[in-house]
Amino acid sequence: GHRTGFSASYKSKKQGPVAVFLAEYDALNGLGHGCGHNIFGCVSSLAAACLKQVTDEVGGEVRVYGTPGEEGGENGSAKGSFVREGFFKDVDFALCEHPGKDSFNSLTSSSLACAPLDIEFWGRSAHAASAPEKGINALDALIMVYNAANALRQHLPSDVKIHGIIVDGGKAPNMVPDYAHAKFYIRAASMPVMMDTYKKLEKIVEGAALQTGAKGRMQPYQNIVENTIVTPLFDEVFKESLEEMGEKIGGAPVSIGSSDVGNVSQVVPTIQPNLSITRESIPNHSELMVKAACSEYGLETIRLGAKTLALTALKLMMDPERLQAIKAQHAEKLKDQA
Repeated sequence: GHRTGFSASYKSKKQGPVAVFLAEYDALNGLGHGCGHNIFGCVSSLAAACLKQVTDEVGGEVRVYGTPGEEGGENGSAKGSFVREGFFKDVDFALCEHPGKDSFNSLTSSSLACAPLDIEFWGRSAHAASAPEKGINALDALIMVYNAANALRQHLPSDVKIHGIIVDGGKAPNMVPDYAHAKFYIRAASMPVMMDTYKKLEKIVEGAALQTGAKGRMQPYQNIVENTIVTPLFDEVFKESLEEMGEKIGGAPVSIGSSDVGNVSQVVPTIQPNLSITRESIPNHSELMVKAACSEYGLETIRLGAKTLALTALKLMMDPERLQAIKAQHAEKLKDQA
């Protein structure tokens, strides 16, 4: 479960599509809103409130899913839980808008699948000088995994990234470490490739345990994040709506990170365009982004984003043929990935 997650809905008596606005509101530990999620959650909530005003007239249902932990943390990436627990089984489409770090607006970008992992080993402690033969070195096993992961990289597709840190390597140099712990990420452009790499790293952990006699374990410490399936026909509706608001898309989307919006995109057509909150391009997850996210210029994008998302959803609720075309394209994209 997620202590700060929520679901809110308004349903018309008339039949129609189910639209979900995804809300994020988590900050970055030690930094604050360096990804602008203070704006993100407000945009989705306000967009849903706008659309609710005409839902009785056009039919259908409007929902807001409050999905905490996109940046990780306690049971992170809540959208994965919402998908797993069936919250999208009757949903027709999902949408949200992310505060942009660039000086231009952009459409939904692809993102990498990501498995956040704990790798742990349990050995047996002993005095490192007087009785080393009685010990089983958990740190040795973990270092074997680290080195083997480095060797594995040269035999992986170019889109695969493996990175990790050792967070516990023992307590004192005169003691054989009886416990060692690392955190790793595996990222890839698609879930099938990411899961194939996952299995390879799992075998490496098993091998290190066999070589040292330690007990090893590898497991995700939060929801696995899936790659984003981009549905261009859906983005086109957002682009039209943005232009009707007097704004335009100004550049091509680029992303090499991960987002649990990807989990949603694996089950329903989903968009996550970016609306710029800065006049000059700045780094994401930075102090500059924190300032932009609470600047007057940045906060004013809440109004624009909410109106544009609401209009995008309204168009699909009123145009069954267009919605069906989007669903068909989404299904093809999923098939291509498989």
